[in-house]
Amino acid sequence: MRAEEVMDLLRTTGALLEGHFLLSSGLHSSRYIQCARLLQYPRYAEAVGKALAQKVQGFSVDVVVGPALGGIIVAHELARALGVRAMFAEREGPKLALRRGFAIAPGERVLLAEDVVTTGGSTLETAEVVASLGGKVVAAACIVDRRGPIAKDLPFPLFSLLRLDLDTYPPERCPLCQAGLPLTKPGSRPQG
Repeated sequence: MRAEEVMDLLRTTGALLEGHFLLSSGLHSSRYIQCARLLQYPRYAEAVGKALAQKVQGFSVDVVVGPALGGIIVAHELARALGVRAMFAEREGPKLALRRGFAIAPGERVLLAEDVVTTGGSTLETAEVVASLGGKVVAAACIVDRRGPIAKDLPFPLFSLLRLDLDTYPPERCPLCQAGLPLTKPGSRPQG
């Protein structure tokens, strides 16, 4: 799947939003990727899972783990394409944890899966959960990599179907705020 095809899917499904958005990082942006709108269509979810599986085919993987909520469907479809288990980490208080009987055996090779990576914070937090259980993160994969200047360095490779450079602004220097545009908080993650 080429980057242009992914962008077409985002547009066709209404997943590329325009406006004034408060990101979970606290930054503001004029564009937001709501992959849930793309993933609501099983045929598209399956297609991006297969395309991501092709990107990571050189890695030996035992399990795919995604953070809730955005990484759940991506992890499932990617794991299905790779023929391995899928699970998700979810909030248990302020931290992510594996719940619902999910387990990673020491030494298992783990691929992390996300819908969109903006700062890398959720990806790193999920990697910490995996490491605390003795798993080894070999790589991460996402539909859209929109990491910007505040992105955290990842200690493993990140593969994406589409790389987007979307403007982000600190609230005190946001031209959208200065223009008086209403601010929307999309997504499922609390600000911070």
